[in-house]
Amino acid sequence: MSCKLSAIVAVCDDWGIGLDGGMVVENREDMRHFVACTTGHPVIMGRKTLESFPGGRPLKNRRNVVLTRDESFSPEGVEVVHSVDEALDTVAGEDEAWVIGGGQVYELLLPHCERAVVTRDHCLRKSDTFFPNLDADPAWEVDEVREGGFTPEGVGFDFATYVRRLTPTAD
Repeated sequence: MSCKLSAIVAVCDDWGIGLDGGMVVENREDMRHFVACTTGHPVIMGRKTLESFPGGRPLKNRRNVVLTRDESFSPEGVEVVHSVDEALDTVAGEDEAWVIGGGQVYELLLPHCERAVVTRDHCLRKSDTFFPNLDADPAWEVDEVREGGFTPEGVGFDFATYVRRLTPTAD
């Protein structure tokens, strides 16, 4: 049985997602949305994403799969994999798994995703990491947009679900 693979990400208007290993927009509602989507499902991330969490600890109530080239990386509470194929094999029996970053992991796994759940923060922030611009990619289309609101600092946002028009890369 094949696992439904989805990406979840928060982007600025230029598809920037991060700076110096951190997120560029503080958005508590986006965090609640992330928890609601991913709880109970495996999450696939890179080593730096795991290390950016409080205490570098894995997320609760989720299988944490870390894709890294570092052969010596073996923190407690995570499953470490070293290739895209190994990551896909690790979640193969699950109904759904979420790709949660960072930039290199999104780049490697987005071709295998059926959908992308994108919090669109309507601002521009200095970023050194970007998510692929799905609006400019003919393989993707917007399926649904849900109104968000405003962050405490006044940044407007919405939640967009993109679906792949073309079949994802075969397992």
